[in-house]
Amino acid sequence: MAEVNVYQSSWKEPFPSSILDYQNLSQLIGTWNNDDPLRKAERVKRLLEFFLEIVQYDLTTKITPEFWRQNNSDEDEMDDKDKKHPKLYSAVNYLYKSLSIYQPSLNLLYGLTKPLDIRDAKESFQSLIRVIVFGNIPEMFNKTVEEFYSQAFKAYQVTNKPQDQEADISVDDDESNEDISLECTGCEQEKDSCICQTIVEQFTQFNNWLCSMGLLHKVAGAAYVSVIHNTIKDRIEQKCKGEFETSFLEVLTDWMETELFRWLSSIIHNQDKSEHSNLMSLDSWKPRLKYFMYKTFADLRIGELFNIIVEFPESMPAIQDLKECLDLTDQRSQLVNSLRSVFEKRLLHPGANTSVILTQYVSAIKALHVLDPTSVILENVCEPVKQYLRTREDTVRCIVTSLTDDSSTELAEELMHGEPHPIDDPGASESEEETEDWMPDPVDAPPARSSRAGRTPDIISMLVNIYGSKDLFVSEYRTLLADRILSTFNYDTDKELRYLELLKLRFGESHLHFCEIMLKDVADSRRINTHIHTHKERAGDQANDIDMNAMILSAVFWPSFREEKLKVPDVVKESMDQYRTGYEALKGMRTLQWKSHLGLVEVELELEDRTLNLTVSPIHATAIWHFQEKDRWQIEELCSVMQVTPGTLRKRLAFWVNQGVLKEESHDTFVVVEKQKGLNKVNNEMVMDAELESVTASAEHQREEELQVFWSYIVGMLTNLESLPLERIHSMLRMFAMQGPSSTQCSVEDLRRFLNRKVREQELQFVNGFYRLPKSGR
Repeated sequence: MAEVNVYQSSWKEPFPSSILDYQNLSQLIGTWNNDDPLRKAERVKRLLEFFLEIVQYDLTTKITPEFWRQNNSDEDEMDDKDKKHPKLYSAVNYLYKSLSIYQPSLNLLYGLTKPLDIRDAKESFQSLIRVIVFGNIPEMFNKTVEEFYSQAFKAYQVTNKPQDQEADISVDDDESNEDISLECTGCEQEKDSCICQTIVEQFTQFNNWLCSMGLLHKVAGAAYVSVIHNTIKDRIEQKCKGEFETSFLEVLTDWMETELFRWLSSIIHNQDKSEHSNLMSLDSWKPRLKYFMYKTFADLRIGELFNIIVEFPESMPAIQDLKECLDLTDQRSQLVNSLRSVFEKRLLHPGANTSVILTQYVSAIKALHVLDPTSVILENVCEPVKQYLRTREDTVRCIVTSLTDDSSTELAEELMHGEPHPIDDPGASESEEETEDWMPDPVDAPPARSSRAGRTPDIISMLVNIYGSKDLFVSEYRTLLADRILSTFNYDTDKELRYLELLKLRFGESHLHFCEIMLKDVADSRRINTHIHTHKERAGDQANDIDMNAMILSAVFWPSFREEKLKVPDVVKESMDQYRTGYEALKGMRTLQWKSHLGLVEVELELEDRTLNLTVSPIHATAIWHFQEKDRWQIEELCSVMQVTPGTLRKRLAFWVNQGVLKEESHDTFVVVEKQKGLNKVNNEMVMDAELESVTASAEHQREEELQVFWSYIVGMLTNLESLPLERIHSMLRMFAMQGPSSTQCSVEDLRRFLNRKVREQELQFVNGFYRLPKSGR
């Protein structure tokens, strides 16, 4: 140890030749008992400073260099029993033994300084060690400590595993699997040579040394925290990733209690209990580590939330776990940003079908309401989905089709089994119980949030409110209903009546009045049709073999039909005239106006080697009818006879070519194929043309017809005022032509498209942003 004469020049009175000699130091202090308290305190203070100078000198010149030299020495110089991290273990052992020499004197000084309210001797001693020995720790040393603690935890798991949980050696033909099963997971040695117990004993001793020196937090704090964090992450990744049908939080909590916290307790249980300890108690660690576990689990589930929604309701346990995590970690904004981003990448793009987007949107409504009963997350996440669906032309049709689909889609089940809240009232009326249970909205709720938001969402109302107007959905349903009735030509309307009654509960009877009359027309048509045929049979009027059945529609209540010219054969026209006569006789002053291009025709084609029974459109039937007259037709010639366009006819003849009835002999020249010559024969089958189009006009055409009611107003405006800009025309129409609940409504963009079509048809002129009538039109 250092000699006292090295330091005597700085002291006014000499101290013993060896301040580390506990007996001499005790005798010296004993001579101070009769001193004045102030003088004694001064002497103790100087003695402590002298002691710390000696320690500082020894640490700087001898102990610190030797400690780091041993950390960097070759492993071959180490003892054989220290097979895991021998340098670190031996270096800390050396540091502990070197500092133990100072301990008796330190304890004596600590007993003197504590009652005299002088600086704490132990804390000062430990501060010197932390500053001098570990003031600048190399990165490699921290990595070595972390590796040591990581391996010690694995060895701890092996040595503390109950006998009934020991890993079984599985029999496998794969040699690599057999090798792995024979290797200890803790020390990575063969199980017959396992040294896990040795590692645990060294680890315990290692922690005891650090605790006694007050260095556990400084040297190993970051290491054991990192090991615990990494272990939690690995456990969650391995056990929970992709598993949505099982709840994991309770299992993870039990695992932390039985393994992680016990291991952590073995590290800190013997820490210095003094008031200057840098370590926290186990009770202080538990909430922090549990919070980290919940946050890590929430991060995983937030990243998987899109798949969780896809698999809902089977993934309900995953939703419940995530809900519990969010209540503790407050990661709502992270969830919203993550899920919105995933929706944009995986769902909101042209490659996704509208029906798929709607299905995922419905699942998101259900899952996110479970996750957040206030529905704030639902509103924040699904707003981009709603905006994107508005840009798709087929969104409304997909929704209406799904609502009235026989294939038991989610929307159809919601319509049939859900609570029938009217669309204008998406939530139920407030009850006293709900008022008592009222809770304020979360801080991330939108400012303009509805007072009724947060209740159980009505999915159909939410889908309708994408556009903010139920008139659009009712109009689309009317079009879809017309297509269903006229494309199948079936008088059985029981199913449609059931759907209509369910929709009335949502949209109200007044909005679906037209649809009710449409179904009544079908019932009336069946009755009229039966009456006409019965009367015809009684009269014995069988002018031809064509059996004519009609669907008699009230034109005012049905949507606009697709317009297409067609001249039917004379024999067909004769049957139509007879049917009209029968109707006029039954209805008196009413008559029929035929839509000859609509409907279905059952035809039987007899060829030399086969007979075909097909159900096709009137234009298909008319085209093949004329091939009875002659076997070869050119497109232009047949177009003239049928009074249809070449493009329309060419498309219909392609159907007969595909059926093997016709072939294109040369360009635009078609002939009958009487014999198939080895081709597959189609005999006595009822085939429906897959290319049958919608009977109703396109939405764009229907909208143009609706806007035609404004044309007389626009002509009157421009006649009186000569020219007007678009905005002025729209404001005047709103004032004079869009008043009343039943009036046709028109947006600025709708009006712009309508007026531009009139410009193309030369009924208007557009000059310098103003519309005006042509001179000839005034």
